[in-house]
Amino acid sequence: MRNTVAEELQRRCGVRVRVDELLARYTSFHIGGPADLLCEPRSEGELLCVLAAARELSLPVQVIGWGTNLLVRDGGVRGLVVRIGPEFADVRVEGLCIAAQAGARLQDLCNLAAESSLSGLEFAVGIPGTLGGGLVMNAGAYEGCLADVVIEVRAATPEGTCRAVPPAECGFGYRTSAFRQVGLVLTGGTLQLADGDSREIRARHEGIRARRRAAQPLNLPSAGSVFQRPPGDYAGRLIEAAGLKGMRIGGAAISGKHANFIVNVGNATALDVLALVDLVRTRVRETQGVRLEPELIVIGEDPT
Repeated sequence: MRNTVAEELQRRCGVRVRVDELLARYTSFHIGGPADLLCEPRSEGELLCVLAAARELSLPVQVIGWGTNLLVRDGGVRGLVVRIGPEFADVRVEGLCIAAQAGARLQDLCNLAAESSLSGLEFAVGIPGTLGGGLVMNAGAYEGCLADVVIEVRAATPEGTCRAVPPAECGFGYRTSAFRQVGLVLTGGTLQLADGDSREIRARHEGIRARRRAAQPLNLPSAGSVFQRPPGDYAGRLIEAAGLKGMRIGGAAISGKHANFIVNVGNATALDVLALVDLVRTRVRETQGVRLEPELIVIGEDPT
């Protein structure tokens, strides 16, 4: 049945569809079971075709990017996974703006901004993932976020049409947006930047990279910060104060370098990670009186 559906999608849309594709290959955690079907559209036209065809075939759709803030459960994902990947990443400079497709890496946009003497995106240096995923999460760091610079988002509907979404309709908040709830697939966006000096921008980049290298466990697979920053405090400080730094379950561990990171220290499963997440939330609530909210996105099913 899956092979038949894959062949039909390929026939209709001209996009390669993989069957039973292991999603651990597509996440920075290196964790995750198989997708029934997976495709990577190369253009907005292919994406719109795939969404319309999936709707006609009553096929559930799950969209992912580079999987840098994502945990896929060990049983995988039923239906069709649409990955907005490196072939969906056209970028252009338009005056003081950068317009990019959703698959463009944030790091590449930062580099382009520096080359073009455009300031305002420095906060995103070192944030992994793509523009699309960054907009969904309103990615940010060091007192900046994408909501500060985005002036337009392009999104596809489940029916296979595309429209522009102004910032006022994006519902941006701290590490969230309306796109986490509504059934739209982001296809790109436009960022408004400012005139700057390329050398000064690159110097700020290097300063931020140095701070990240000093503070974060960049040498092990992870999905970045697991918990949102609570008001007036830091999740990492609370987790460390609860005595959990270095705690390990199976192949997953709370980083000894930054307690708000869970790292894959060897063949971790999603169940290992989720058990640590539950332990952290319980222990921090009991010892610190703070309820931590996950920043990590979890999709898929447990194994049967």
